[in-house]
Amino acid sequence: MRKVHFIGIGGIGMSALAQYFHDQAVLVTGSDSSESPVTDLLAKRGIGVVIGQRAENVPQDAELVVYSDAVPEDNPERAQARSLGIPQRSYFAALGEVSKGKRTVAVAGTHGKTTTTGMLAHILRAAGASPTAVVGSLVKDFSSNYLHGDSGLFVVEACEYRDHILELSPQVLVITNLEWDHTDWFPSLKALQETFQKAANRVPAEGAIVTDVSNKNIAPLLASVKARVIDYTKEPAYELRLPGEFNQMNARAAAAAARIVHSPISDGIIRASLASFQGTWRRFEYKGKTTSGADVYDDYAHHPTAIRATLKVLRGKVRGNIIVAFHPHLYSRTRDLLDEFAAAFSDADQVLVAPIYAAREEDDGSISSEMLAERIRATGTDAVALDSFDAVKQALDATKQDDTIMTMGAGDIYRVADALVASV
Repeated sequence: MRKVHFIGIGGIGMSALAQYFHDQAVLVTGSDSSESPVTDLLAKRGIGVVIGQRAENVPQDAELVVYSDAVPEDNPERAQARSLGIPQRSYFAALGEVSKGKRTVAVAGTHGKTTTTGMLAHILRAAGASPTAVVGSLVKDFSSNYLHGDSGLFVVEACEYRDHILELSPQVLVITNLEWDHTDWFPSLKALQETFQKAANRVPAEGAIVTDVSNKNIAPLLASVKARVIDYTKEPAYELRLPGEFNQMNARAAAAAARIVHSPISDGIIRASLASFQGTWRRFEYKGKTTSGADVYDDYAHHPTAIRATLKVLRGKVRGNIIVAFHPHLYSRTRDLLDEFAAAFSDADQVLVAPIYAAREEDDGSISSEMLAERIRATGTDAVALDSFDAVKQALDATKQDDTIMTMGAGDIYRVADALVASV
């Protein structure tokens, strides 16, 4: 493979895979709809990114085109690739092909998989295992979402959406936890469990499944597996820079997986690695202060459970009012988990609800940010729906010195946090 083109190269997984190909001396080109910290990173790594998606972006001599889930079939670059006869692969299909023949460790689950993947890669690097890692966020410890490794060990963050996890062939499968999510693809928790059961059953007998065996949504899936099952909750508590019990669970999962993957590893290396782990972009990330002196945090949480857990930790850390700017992700998720979302903000004093981030969906009129704000108010928490990020920032400009701001969501709400601290 000499030349690969990425459509949607700014996607967090796409950009990591692009860096992998670049490391393999493949000429990588790519396009995205907008600039971001990820496209900036790619540019620094010597990977050219064109902003704007047009047919002429596709090199005529490209041997493969990789596209993200957000790129529809009628995208002009995909249409051009078809007309040129260039093979196309989705991100996860390409990742599955790249990882074949390697000792793959896949980290999956509803919550915590990004942090767990980053922790695991950090531990294994410190232990001298030299893993290649593809992570779903920028990891501060290696200033990227990709880690170059010289061994056959491949650590990847897996995603269950559209059954993407089944594109992978892991020898070790980590399942952090399991809740109903991706409701546009999985009509029920049972449907989600069926996909995870297929993934677990595919782990070979000589492999391992690292999980919480007491999790009521996971335990029924383990009865028919061939691989041995490792209960990560048996790991001890670890000293961490990252707050919250959920990060303790992530650390336990990473530690248990590291013991399986690299048996010579010592307790000392695991403890030191976890104690030094700095975290990832957009996971309880402190951004700075506003001109009025209010603290600003940003977090990727976009599921009710993650929102609730994150705000509980924040409430324990700060005094004064907590103002959350929430960017709902997907109409389907917001609609199907509406009651759970409404109850998730109990530790906030005020919630500013931005317009729903549509991503791959169209608005069918069944849900809106106004409806979510109304439902939040019904739980006793002040909430208001605003019609733009500019309106959200304007409202947050009125915060006081003792206030704490948390921007939350899987979209680009982090730009509001960046804008709030940029002028300080």
